[in-house]
Amino acid sequence: MPTVCQLNPVLAGSALLVGFGLFSLLRSSPGGYGKRAECLLPLATQLPARIAWFLQELPSFVVPAGLLAWQGPLFGPPGTLLLGLFCGHYFHRTFIYAFLTRGRPFPLATFICALIFCTLNGFLQGYYLIYCAEYPDEWFTDVRFTSGILLFFLGMAINIHSDYLLRQLRKPGEISYKIPQGGLFTYISGANYFGEIVEWIGYAMATWSFPGLAFAFFSLCFLGKQAYYSHRFYLKKFQDYPKSRKALIPFIF
Repeated sequence: MPTVCQLNPVLAGSALLVGFGLFSLLRSSPGGYGKRAECLLPLATQLPARIAWFLQELPSFVVPAGLLAWQGPLFGPPGTLLLGLFCGHYFHRTFIYAFLTRGRPFPLATFICALIFCTLNGFLQGYYLIYCAEYPDEWFTDVRFTSGILLFFLGMAINIHSDYLLRQLRKPGEISYKIPQGGLFTYISGANYFGEIVEWIGYAMATWSFPGLAFAFFSLCFLGKQAYYSHRFYLKKFQDYPKSRKALIPFIF
């Protein structure tokens, strides 16, 4: 069903993502989940990690996928293909990663914030790419598209492989932390975060859009800070932690 693009809400939503990114970067503490969660919170204010990840990531898949199904043909215009990449990432996060994770219980307040963010961002990316984006016929061969797609899949591969390595650190039932080894963890503490940041930078390049850029910026700010605090955590917890290992960017930071 045809819908006229309303550009002002798209611009406002993108600016909001940038604001969220700056807020997460400038706040004094990192995101409150995983090793940074407050372990002394009452059980009533926490959710099991698998349930939390599934429910909070679900809107980022369902909302844009629903828009794709509503608008008609699923294949053809570049915008629908690019949105398919976005949905593909969140399909994995919702239906695969969520049920494989062995993370700690999730604070309820953090879960609610993540749920709201994923809903709004899923709608923003879906609405823009379906109703607002205009690409020339030759966009599939444009260097911005091809290089962006390459970065997207490279980042996804790094992210999935790094998550796999983290899961292998613990046997079922174990909750103690261990030093990550292998893959990009050889060089950086936040290999999983690095992969996802690269993914969304690739997405921003391939979409060449303000919403895509805003989401990549938010990811860099939020996940970059998570990587920094993870690196500090490992350095404090393990005396034999590799001193040459950086937080997020190999050999640099």
